[in-house]
Amino acid sequence: MRSIFLVIASFAITILAWGIYGPVLHWGQGQMSTVTGSYARLRPFVCVGLAYFAIGVVVPTFVLKLKGEAGNWTIQGLLFSLAGGALGALGALGIIMAFNFGGNATYVMPLVFGGAPVVNAFLTIYLGRRIKEIGPFFLTGLTMVLLGAVTVFAFAPRQEKPAVHEATRATTGSVDAQITDNHRTAPAVGNKFSRFVLQLLSIAVVILCWGAYGPVLHKGQAAMHQSRLRPLICVGLAYFAIAVLVPNLFLAAWPEESTYGNLAGTMWSLGAGAAGAIGALGIILAFNFGGKPVYVMPVVFGGAPVVNTLFTTIVGDLWDRVHPFFLAGLILVIAGAAMVLVFAPRPTPPVKVDTVPNSKD
Repeated sequence: MRSIFLVIASFAITILAWGIYGPVLHWGQGQMSTVTGSYARLRPFVCVGLAYFAIGVVVPTFVLKLKGEAGNWTIQGLLFSLAGGALGALGALGIIMAFNFGGNATYVMPLVFGGAPVVNAFLTIYLGRRIKEIGPFFLTGLTMVLLGAVTVFAFAPRQEKPAVHEATRATTGSVDAQITDNHRTAPAVGNKFSRFVLQLLSIAVVILCWGAYGPVLHKGQAAMHQSRLRPLICVGLAYFAIAVLVPNLFLAAWPEESTYGNLAGTMWSLGAGAAGAIGALGIILAFNFGGKPVYVMPVVFGGAPVVNTLFTTIVGDLWDRVHPFFLAGLILVIAGAAMVLVFAPRPTPPVKVDTVPNSKD
């Protein structure tokens, strides 16, 4: 019973952390940009990588050296855990790009958390070679996720265009009004259709990467004999390579209009990275306490968009713009994601054969 409570507490931490990840990162992007109404890309990504490095590498290494823990380093565990971290980092970059191309956290995150478990389920089915065992409930859940995702995207609450001059609103508006409105005076990057396509492609990258994240990380942890800190260190190292080293090389060659000088923007971006790293730790702890990806991941992907929606709606004061169809779509995404993973084909447990000792007549 104690282990069940620990599993629940662990993935509850992930739900809360990943639920606020998108909106907080969006704020950081807006404030780190030096162009009014535009969103920075690389510098917020670097901040995310630095936060992951601090929480996922520095702290665990210190604790591991000071106290140690069960488990040990293995080549297989190292490779799978690094791959899990790489998938997480690429997904984080996809989130940043989706925001940069005009996406809003109100619908980007529900779409991601609705699509990722579908990828997770298909990956598990494919690796288990159980494609022929897909049933009607699984396909129903998949349909619900797709319909719900479209509905969420179409009816997401958005802020109205300001009636006052932009300069006046920039000095008097709230933090959310200045950052989360995606229809301000930012210079257009291509036409509206191309931005829409790039936005969807970015979201698709996140869905693919984060959908594979849980199973891959679980394999890494299992290969390290259920170690908690070692897989987290690998995730942090992967984030440092992809989100810190690579972006700084790009910044040196192609500078962008953003700055670390805006303390608020830098802190928001670091806070988003910290939320992501804490969420990753929650997943690892849930697995360590006996949780399985088959139910840990659907609960996380089902709960995080609820937290995200409530958070963005409260902070943005958008309650009066919440359409009933948006809520219906959100419910469809959550329920469909749960059905996809609950009714996904599972490996058949081995049949236990009772051996009866031979008796002499």
